[in-house]
Amino acid sequence: MSKKGIHTSDAPKAIGPYSQAVRIENFLFCSGQVGINPKTNKIVDGGIKKQTKQVIENLIKVLKAAGGSINNVVKTTVYLMDLGEFEEMNKVYAEFFKKPYPARATVQVAKLPRGAKIEIEAVAYIN
Repeated sequence: MSKKGIHTSDAPKAIGPYSQAVRIENFLFCSGQVGINPKTNKIVDGGIKKQTKQVIENLIKVLKAAGGSINNVVKTTVYLMDLGEFEEMNKVYAEFFKKPYPARATVQVAKLPRGAKIEIEAVAYIN
């Protein structure tokens, strides 16, 4: 079993000792992404909708760097600062993920890096 770190300059750099994703055979494990614009290295303004969109766009860039796409995602975990924003997040999420939807868990957390409102991690299967 070989393990390969995935890195792309099209997504925000890791802010610690971790990879943007790790590929093991056909599985890709994407680290959590927050709504950082990779060009400015800052959280996008505009609330949960804009941050959710940026998070998913960041994940798409990491998936692409590994030879996959959003259609390869089989599981996500969504971390929200406020579950009261679930419905708004879910609308944006549904613009990107299509049936059959990935399995998903969503939880409220006390704090996220850089004051983010949302973080999403993903697992993908890439042939």
